[in-house]
Amino acid sequence: MMGVSAQPESPPRAVFRVSPLVVLAALTFAVCATPVAWAGPYLWLIYLVPIGIIVWTLRVRTVADPETVSVRRMVGGREVPWSDIAKVHLARARNPASARVSAVLADGSELALPAVHVRDLPRLAAVSGGRLPDPATSGE
Repeated sequence: MMGVSAQPESPPRAVFRVSPLVVLAALTFAVCATPVAWAGPYLWLIYLVPIGIIVWTLRVRTVADPETVSVRRMVGGREVPWSDIAKVHLARARNPASARVSAVLADGSELALPAVHVRDLPRLAAVSGGRLPDPATSGE
């Protein structure tokens, strides 16, 4: 008879990334740019555009766990404890569901949260452990 081993449940964690379809778009751009890239000297440098897009897509993200919010940018990053976040700010967008989200810190500065959209706020609120109100339930 096998015993059930009780493994400690890992704390909730949310990772917000840029859509991997952007890599496909960058590769498509590279293929379509090939005739131009081979047309003359130094035009091969056009390949730096899709390479940059791919690196950006794979690097940029926001990771939230119960203690901190970590932002990784193309170069560098920042980790902020939830206690330093006063509220979130929504940037205006044509489509409200895709508006960008930034954290307003206690000192009044804003920290952009890459790849986090309005539609992701309930998930971000769940990971925050109640520090961030869930917009889906706050209206009730």
